[in-house]
Amino acid sequence: MGTQTSPESTPTVMSATDGKALWSVGVLMVFKADAGLTDGAFTLLEHTAPAGYETPYHVHHGEDELFYVLDGAIDCYYGDDGENVSRVGPGETVFLPRDVPHGFRVVSDDACRMLVQVTPAGLEELFREVGTPAKRLETPPQAEPDVAALTGAAAEYQLDILGPLPD
Repeated sequence: MGTQTSPESTPTVMSATDGKALWSVGVLMVFKADAGLTDGAFTLLEHTAPAGYETPYHVHHGEDELFYVLDGAIDCYYGDDGENVSRVGPGETVFLPRDVPHGFRVVSDDACRMLVQVTPAGLEELFREVGTPAKRLETPPQAEPDVAALTGAAAEYQLDILGPLPD
């Protein structure tokens, strides 16, 4: 049985610097494929976070997430209380199914760059809503995130912010 694609789907090739670049939630995101390109199947973005960066502990109810680390390293926390921790470095992959609480911290001395796939697509709209177009292809200037605004916006995308990462 063959795979059916939308008649509007067309093959696309992007160079290393192609894609819409956004500064959102404290990181640089370059969208390589989004809902419009994949007919809603998935989003693929290059995600670059500075040393020491950490996400809040959160859970996606509408999509699965996959991280493939290109450079740097993260400690990935997952499970109901973040009791599971895995150090993930270049060439390693983390798969986080929907409804599994998780978050990560960059533990390398330099930025961590990874490919992030979100299935199905759509979460990129949250990042666009709370972000701004990137002025340069580098991590954004450090600023305290507006946690209340992020939490409110996230709820519209079936994403719950649970609090800070476990220690």
